[in-house]
This record gives sequence, structure tokens and C-alpha cells, in this order.
Amino acid sequence: MEPSTAPRLSVLDQSPVGAGFSPADALHSSVELAQAAEELGYVRYWTAEHHGSPGFAGTAPEILAAILLARTRRMRVGTGGVLLPRYPPAKVAEVFGVLASVFPGRVDLGLGRAGGPAHDYPQRVRAVRVLLGLDEEGPTTGEEGSPVPAALPRMWLLGAGLNSGLLAGRLGSDYAFAHFLAPGPARAALASYRSAYAEHTGRPAPGGVLAVRVVTAESEDQAEALVQSVLLWRSRKDLGEDLPLPTPADALTHRWTALEAERARVRRDSLVWGTPDQVRERLTALAAEHGVDEMMVNTLTCDPADRLTSYRLLAEVFADKPRPVAPAGT
Repeated sequence: MEPSTAPRLSVLDQSPVGAGFSPADALHSSVELAQAAEELGYVRYWTAEHHGSPGFAGTAPEILAAILLARTRRMRVGTGGVLLPRYPPAKVAEVFGVLASVFPGRVDLGLGRAGGPAHDYPQRVRAVRVLLGLDEEGPTTGEEGSPVPAALPRMWLLGAGLNSGLLAGRLGSDYAFAHFLAPGPARAALASYRSAYAEHTGRPAPGGVLAVRVVTAESEDQAEALVQSVLLWRSRKDLGEDLPLPTPADALTHRWTALEAERARVRRDSLVWGTPDQVRERLTALAAEHGVDEMMVNTLTCDPADRLTSYRLLAEVFADKPRPVAPAGT
């Protein structure tokens, strides 16, 4: 991808819970954000899975994805992702077979290896693929005669290291790298994915997607205040204190401990933030550095209104730049 070409944008939604807001507020905000994202031109919208975390409300991504599919019309919707070690592969295949049957051509099935013992994760992924008919050697019916949907979901493997990218390539699946969790291995992981994909399929890989944590606001000072909230939340979480996202005002007046400040310095490198123009420049450069033409934007704010504003500003500033043409089936 040429460095001057702006990437396409998608949304990774973790349904963040801010101080003073409830998990129900967060889930309703996810519905509102998805509807806005479709109107703003985002390519796809993924719902994440977390359990036992006061900062995230999305415990059932397939349920939330179904609601969002019903509340939108054109945008692809899916999971980022279902934590496969927690579930029988047959159940995952059945759920997404139903979704793909009701919403043909719009469903993304993103799978992650967290959430439980992952020693048999590759076998579980292959089982889901066979049950859905995603592999050429797969059946025309699923387990116990369940029909394979005529319009298959698009499978994505998600990762923050090297293993999932290599597996995705060997299976001929799509792949998204969680830059916001661990930016260091991103280029190596994407390179191993593309190499394995080409070797397996005899075709160039689709390229992969980079998931990046982003915050933008009208001014640099406003963006910095929102970033301080994210950094305080993330630093606390790293140190074992899992809480809702603090307000920007609380973050700016917080007396940081030495350990919190150190974690914030580490985490700041994985954040893209600033005015819309600054963020557009950085995301475009990151896309070029990693050879991707699509960025999965993850934005966390205490107040859902600030999150919606960040996604709106980002879409507006990117709309002024030429975009790469989306390949068929994206």
C-alpha cells in the first residue's frame, strides 16, 4: 500500500463501562455507535468478549452482533472475537450458521485463543471450519444434519503474537493483529501470515487487518485528557486493579504512583491519539508500515458521547483522503 493512501476504517467495540455509567448503558451505547458507524462509512463492526471485568460489558459477542446486524443494513458485523477455548466448536458453528443464513454476506466470525486452555485451539478452529463448510473438504451438512448456510460467514483469526497468524495462513483464513495489546510483534506476525497463506493457497494473502487503539478530539488538549483516562485505567488494570474507565477530570488530577506512571509510559506507545489530522497521518503511516489497507479502530472513553465524537471525527477526516478500493467479499 502506498504511504499516501489512507486505509479503510472499521470498528472494534469492547463496550467500555465508564465511571458513573452502568454495563447496560455501555451496551445501549454499542448499539447507537454501530448505527452511527454504518452511516459514517466504516467497513465492519466487531464486538469483543470479556468476562469478569468491570470495565467491559461485552460478555456475549455473538448476541450483541446479532442485535447489531438487525439494527444495521449494509455494514459487515461480527465478533472480535469469540473466545473459542470456552465453547464447543459445534455450538459456535451453529450460532454463526444461523447468523449467516439470516444476514447473508454480512457476518464476520472472529475467533480468539484466550479464555481457557488453548492446547487444542488449532483443532477447534479446524472443526468450526469443517462444520461451516468453509474448507473445500467440508460437508454439506453440519453436526447431526444441521444445514451449512448458503452464504458462509467470513472467518478471521485474531492474535497478538505469532501463532495465530501462522495458523490463519495455513488454513487460508483472514487475520487481524491486536496492535493495541502488543505492537512489537505486529510486522513479524503479519509477514508470517502472508507467507503461510501464499504457500497454502497459491495466492497472495488478503493482507490482514491491524487493530489499533485510537482517541481523537477537536483539540490536542481534549485528546490528551481522554488519553490520560485510558492510560490510568490501563495502568491500574496491569497492576491488578480492574475498574471502570475514570473520567478525564479524575485522571488529570490523579496522583500517579511510580508503578502506574511506568505502566502508562509503556502503554502510551501503543496508543494513537491527537487531533483528527494528526491521527489520520499516524494511522496512514502505520498502515503503510504494516502493509495493510484496513485499520480496526478501538476507542475507549468514559463517556459514550466522547467515543461517538472520536469515531465521527475520524471518519470525517478520512473521507477527505482517497481510499483503496475494497476487494470483493470484504
